[in-house]
Amino acid sequence: MAKKLLLGDEAIALGAIHAGLSGVYAYPGTPSTEITEFIQGNALAKERGIHSRWSTNEKTAMEAALGMSFMGKRALVCMKHVGLNVCADPFVNSGMTGVNGGVIVLVADDPSMHSSQDEQDSRFYGKFAMIPTFEPSNQQEAYDMMEAAFEYSEQQKLPVLMRVTTRMAHSRAVVEVKDEARQQNELNYNAVAANWVLLPANARKRNDVVTAQQAQLEDDAAKSAYNIYCEGQDKSLGIIASGIGFNYVNECFPKGSPYPILKISQYPLPKKLVRRLLDECEKVLIVEEGQPFIEDIVRGVAESQNIKGKLDGTLPRTGELNPDIVKKALGMECGQCFDPCADVAPRPPALCQGCGHRDVYAALNEVLKEYENPRVFGDIGCYTLGFLPPFRAIHSCVDMGASITMAKGAADAGQWPAVAIIGDSTFTHSGMTGLLDAINENANITVIISDNLTTGMTGGQDSAGTNKFEAICRGLGLSDEHLKVVVPLPKNMPEITQIIRDEINYKGTSVIIPRRECMQTLQRHLKQKKAQK
Repeated sequence: MAKKLLLGDEAIALGAIHAGLSGVYAYPGTPSTEITEFIQGNALAKERGIHSRWSTNEKTAMEAALGMSFMGKRALVCMKHVGLNVCADPFVNSGMTGVNGGVIVLVADDPSMHSSQDEQDSRFYGKFAMIPTFEPSNQQEAYDMMEAAFEYSEQQKLPVLMRVTTRMAHSRAVVEVKDEARQQNELNYNAVAANWVLLPANARKRNDVVTAQQAQLEDDAAKSAYNIYCEGQDKSLGIIASGIGFNYVNECFPKGSPYPILKISQYPLPKKLVRRLLDECEKVLIVEEGQPFIEDIVRGVAESQNIKGKLDGTLPRTGELNPDIVKKALGMECGQCFDPCADVAPRPPALCQGCGHRDVYAALNEVLKEYENPRVFGDIGCYTLGFLPPFRAIHSCVDMGASITMAKGAADAGQWPAVAIIGDSTFTHSGMTGLLDAINENANITVIISDNLTTGMTGGQDSAGTNKFEAICRGLGLSDEHLKVVVPLPKNMPEITQIIRDEINYKGTSVIIPRRECMQTLQRHLKQKKAQK
């Protein structure tokens, strides 16, 4: 066994490679991005020809992984929590189809919303889809669990959801890794077509099978090596800790906990172990990152038991946990807390100096001064920062691709001007269908596809539509007359503002594509060229 210092994301990626992975499918999304990037740069993954190209969105990623599984090979799907909403249709239905080769759906939740719109807890999706869920408590478990989860997926013929959180994904620890990797599965034709063709007659049968499996999945969780009942002498309190919450509890007791602890890292929740803890202890504290998922279930099992956690305010309902918060819940003294220095000014995020989005917003704001009550519908990406000073240019940002469809809905309601601004990667992710709706009705909106030739917000990954946007728009039915391409630079401001003005005044759907490479990726490309000389 070799020892490596790895991020949680890197431990997951290496664990998947060593477990015989044949393909990873993902769309960039913090805090999950580094998993795919690690596989893309790994020598063994390249040698084995492991698929690792970015998918257009999470739905296409999930479906491609199911295709690989159908042929008997092991596939990993990676996304952040809101990406699971995008692929919910194939994800939930994958519980009905089952798998041939193992499938792990790795979801990185983001408590405290460091880079997200909400604090969604993906464990609810696992329960809803009736599939097993794994939740590692440290980087070593994250590595080890990949092989265990693939094996369990193939044993139960079900996909496995693996849930991590930001702190697990982006913190480092020493991990013992294997010297040799398992060989990839051979191609096979064992997939039963009737299971994969979800006609109602077939799906009803599969629904009965999957529902009947739930008791076995819970029994397996009770016996799992990852769900551990740790004895304790003081029965006045019992602790249920899941995932990284177990780490936080351990940090509170460097010499070992005096209280019994039930560690949960595999679901369905093993009620047999929960009842044991409830029977032995006077009261129970539940420490889990995210929403009160376990707590809700335990309160249903516990009847009148004294349960402490997020629902009674013992632990905060929102934001990340940390050892000090857990200490306070345990009635222990916390270390000294330090407030930020009053002399340090806050530094809100801002668009990079020289960024093309800046010139787009400058031009847009200049033109929109001429209109009464204009509305600009934004989207997910670096350009969402256009909401902040100095631009204050957008009025909404709901989810990936919502800019175009919200602008259309506003126009349907009678709003004018209605402008949508969307990035290049977000457009191919989930904006194209909205544009098709707008074009089909010739909605009175102006769409700006701000093309910086990369997926900028997550670190400069390839964008699926690079050099294809004009063709895509034409293919969707947009006329050349109202498809404009500009270069967002200060010297071109008169041209850009006139084009924006003309297209706003056109009573129909038009698209403007400001195109200039992201400053960050440009600098990287220049350095690479210099190094090659």
